[in-house]
Amino acid sequence: MIQELKVKSQSIKAVEGIRDLIFSGELPAGSDHLETELAERLGMSRTPVREATLVLEAQGLLEVRPRRGVRVTALTATDMHEIYEVLTELESLAAFRAAEAGYSKEELSGLADSIKEMEASLKDNDRERWARADAAFHDELVRLGGNGRIIAIVSNFNDQVRRARAITLHLRPMPTKSNKDHRALYEAILRGDAEPARKLHWRHRTEARELLTELLEKNGLRRV
Repeated sequence: MIQELKVKSQSIKAVEGIRDLIFSGELPAGSDHLETELAERLGMSRTPVREATLVLEAQGLLEVRPRRGVRVTALTATDMHEIYEVLTELESLAAFRAAEAGYSKEELSGLADSIKEMEASLKDNDRERWARADAAFHDELVRLGGNGRIIAIVSNFNDQVRRARAITLHLRPMPTKSNKDHRALYEAILRGDAEPARKLHWRHRTEARELLTELLEKNGLRRV
């Protein structure tokens, strides 16, 4: 039992380690790597690395190729368009459910804190900090929706969205409108206005999808 826990712990570390290598650009899109190479980079055995590659394949970051190692998957505008279509519908439903739930101001403090952090980040012209606060806002929104299936599905796309954000963060205009959208959504949820909350977030995510895919296409990651 203890050995199984150790292996699981190592696998989690391997997932995090490979993910960080991908996001930092050390494992660029389209590059091929052997399990032995990855294990050496991470300073661990091949078993947890092998398990980690299967997890990351399910999340769309790697393609596992038997006897040939793994390939870091490319990110295309089509990928983001499709992912955002799913996120738009699921997160909008989460917004509807959150407004229906009748949460108190205290229970919505996570959303409010994320908005304050995003606004402070823009004043400091700190886009990376803004991106972290934006991700926290969306994670909290989905949690407040109270649907475990939605939480699991959205979580599975988080890494792909993070990759797209890393590519486009300094290409997009300053996200002042995004902050206004988030505050309007928070206020609708606090009032308990379920349908307006759903519509507000649907429009917000749709606009984000169009901006993101346009930026990806301009940078050569076209729809296929």
